[in-house]
Amino acid sequence: MDTLNLSVTIDNNSGFCFGVVYAIEMAEDVLDERGYLYCLGDIVHNDEEVNRLKAKGLRIIDHETFATLNNEHVLIRAHGEPPSTYETAIKNNINLIDATCPVVLKLQNRIRGSYDKKETIFLMGKKGHAEVTGLMGQINNEGIVFSDIEELNDTELPEEITLYTQTTKSKQKFKETKEALQAKGIKVNAHDTICSQVSDRDIELRTFARSYDKILFVGGTKSSNGRVLYNVCKEQNPNSFFVSNLNEVQKEWFQKNETVGICGATSTPLWLMQDVQKALLSY
Repeated sequence: MDTLNLSVTIDNNSGFCFGVVYAIEMAEDVLDERGYLYCLGDIVHNDEEVNRLKAKGLRIIDHETFATLNNEHVLIRAHGEPPSTYETAIKNNINLIDATCPVVLKLQNRIRGSYDKKETIFLMGKKGHAEVTGLMGQINNEGIVFSDIEELNDTELPEEITLYTQTTKSKQKFKETKEALQAKGIKVNAHDTICSQVSDRDIELRTFARSYDKILFVGGTKSSNGRVLYNVCKEQNPNSFFVSNLNEVQKEWFQKNETVGICGATSTPLWLMQDVQKALLSY
C-alpha cells in the first residue's frame, strides 16, 4: 500500500504559554500530594488536556459549586478571578492555589486603578470569557465589553474613554479599534495589555504558515486565542485546517510528498501536536 510520504514539522513556538505551564505545574504538584484538586472552570481551553488532568484527580467545578465548598483546596486558573471569588474563599475557609497569570494580574491592577480614578472603561474582549469576567469584577462590572467595533454602533459613546483589551486579542485589531474610535472624534486613552507571548506568536505564525503546503492548527474549540491564531494561518495559507483532536484529522486533506506544518494555541499541549504528527507520518 502506497504511503503519502508526508514531511511533518511542529512549530517550535506553539503550545502552552508560560501562564498555562505554571497553572498546570501547580495543579500536578497538588494532585501528586493530595490525589484530587478542585479547579474553578477548565484549567485550560483544551478538552484533551483537561481530560488528562481529570484522570489524575482534577475536579472541574463552576462558581455555584465553589460557593458550597468548605475547607477545601481550589485552583484558580491562569485567566484570573473577580474579587468575589476571594471573598467566598475567606468565608468558606477554602485554600486557594492561585495560578493567575502574571500578565493578567498586572492588567487587573491597572484596570482597577482606572476605575478608582473614575475613568469610563471600555474592554475589548469576549463577553463571558473567564479572563473578562475576572477583569469586570475588578470594576464592579461598570464598563462596556465589546469584541468588535460594530457592536458599539448603537452605544452612545462619551467624549473620552479608557480602552483596555483582553490579553489574548490581536495587536493589529486593537490598533484598528483604537483608530476607529479616534476617527469618531473620541479621545482614547489606550492601554495595550496584550500578552507579548501571544502577539509575537501572531507574527511568527505568519512565516510558519507560508512555509508549508498544508497547515494543521490544533486547538480547543473554547480557545479564544486559538481562533485568532487559526485565522492568522488561514489568511497566510488557505490550505489550513482546524482540528481539536486526532479523530478530526482526515487523510483526504493531503497529497503525496506534501509538507505539513502543525501549530497550535497557547492552550494546546505539545503531546497533542506530537500525536497528530505521528498519525500523519503513518499515512
